[in-house]
Amino acid sequence: MSFIESAKRTIQLEAEAIAELTQQLSDDFNTACDLCLHCEGRIVVTGMGKSGHIGSKIAATLASTGTPAFFMHPAEASHGDLGMLTSKDVVLALSNSGTSAEIVLLLPLIQRLGTPLISITGDANSTLGRASDAHLLVSVAEEACPLNLAPTSSTTAALVMGDALAIALLEAKGFSHEDFAFSHPGGALGRKLLLKVDDIMHTGDALPSVSEGATLSEALLEMTAKRLGFTTVLDNNGRLMGVFSDGDLRRAIEAGHDLRDRQIRDIMTQGGTTIEQGALAAMAVRVMQEKRINAVVVVHNDLPVGVLNMHDLLQAGVV
Repeated sequence: MSFIESAKRTIQLEAEAIAELTQQLSDDFNTACDLCLHCEGRIVVTGMGKSGHIGSKIAATLASTGTPAFFMHPAEASHGDLGMLTSKDVVLALSNSGTSAEIVLLLPLIQRLGTPLISITGDANSTLGRASDAHLLVSVAEEACPLNLAPTSSTTAALVMGDALAIALLEAKGFSHEDFAFSHPGGALGRKLLLKVDDIMHTGDALPSVSEGATLSEALLEMTAKRLGFTTVLDNNGRLMGVFSDGDLRRAIEAGHDLRDRQIRDIMTQGGTTIEQGALAAMAVRVMQEKRINAVVVVHNDLPVGVLNMHDLLQAGVV
């Protein structure tokens, strides 16, 4: 058998194992979801060997989608780590056979605490399956391993069942994009939903500004010095009157204006587009896209406190 043929066989067998899961779902899945939804503590996931690796990933998925969870190694649990567990938690135990000695050893202690138990196994009549408050069946006809020994199809099925549980809980809780961002502040979505204009705007001496009586030459010098492609135009009280950009200059030239002694207030864009200080950077992106502009002025109490352009947002990874 070629490498490609072997890969196709593995993928086919695991795909069939996943497809079978829909037929194995029962009311116990609803029970498992209810137990997790009403859990006042954490979902404590446990599993030995390959099931443990799958369990660790399931715990991470639960935690990142709004269901607090962590992984507890069953062998370490019997040597002190069981102290992590409380009656307010829910245990999610994985074992394909349902007879893993390290987990079976914990069952009396879990029952003594009164902690609800959910299991994911390939045998509903196993020791672990029978001891559970909710059992999620992930029986597979055949492992992808040609010896039918190495956990392959069975671990894939368990992982998918864990994902199904996590997503069902996510939907039941109304977990939002913003909630996801708080769990992933270092990711692209986190940057989009958590970064504020204050974090990336140009302030102080870097904020381009001229007075309303400034000449075109003075405005162009300010634009060149600050290198943002535009400048704000302020009245005598420091309030924003408008903005002047490269586009305004082009339009003034096309209109045939004599620009030699022209004051900037005569050719600026009145008012300009603003966004409030403290707004999300993603909102600045939306405003720029809707108005088809490349920069906005950040204001607080009607006074300009900063500026930012699309390049700033690109650099920050918001776009």
